[in-house]
Amino acid sequence: MSDTEQKIIIAVDGFSSCGKSTFAKAIARRLGYIFIDTGAMYRAVTLYALEHGAIRSGIVDEEAVVRLLDQIAITFRFNPDRGASDIYVNGDLAEGKIRTIEVSNCVSRVSAIPEVRSKLVAMQQEMGRRKGVVMDGRDIGTVVFPHAEMKLFMTADPHVRALRRYDELRAKGDDVSLEQIEENVRSRDKADMSRAVSPLRQADDAIVLDNSHMTVDEQMEWFMEQLRRLRAAKQ
Repeated sequence: MSDTEQKIIIAVDGFSSCGKSTFAKAIARRLGYIFIDTGAMYRAVTLYALEHGAIRSGIVDEEAVVRLLDQIAITFRFNPDRGASDIYVNGDLAEGKIRTIEVSNCVSRVSAIPEVRSKLVAMQQEMGRRKGVVMDGRDIGTVVFPHAEMKLFMTADPHVRALRRYDELRAKGDDVSLEQIEENVRSRDKADMSRAVSPLRQADDAIVLDNSHMTVDEQMEWFMEQLRRLRAAKQ
């Protein structure tokens, strides 16, 4: 595949525990695209807030965080050595700093601030203007990038997703039951689809990938075939 072929935006939406992030990162590596890690962006805002006094002793001053937003510029750069994208805040590499426990303990409260979400969605849309990006989530093809050239919607049988999650947690040493995890998967599906702000919804023009019985390699083969079809249709 030629490197000179026109770059596009690839939006990956879908249910929890479908492997969206893993798949999106693999696509970005395959194409040399930027993977826009939305979680990292919320962590970057949290880090900046910590460094500039808007979070003290674990207490988030929401108004102070909002006042800092106009000072924050976030970019991603593909790092060929890692085969992944590094995040920069105001031009400074922040990849390691955003993964600290201090940031992890505060990021959920920061990401719940409406002004933070609005700011980051606007940033994500600006990044998309340059094309050559892959992004996963719940509302990427419907809210963030409604005009993305390729929209994928990932799904899998809830029992299969629960089994995958169960295996992951057991491998980490967590004592969990498959029944509890499957109940959580189903309840999360319901919550994602019924929430008031940006509910999970399949875009009308999305291509559905049911990966219930597919290997990682088979998913990539499927994706490359969809990309070939898209490019052939544009010629």
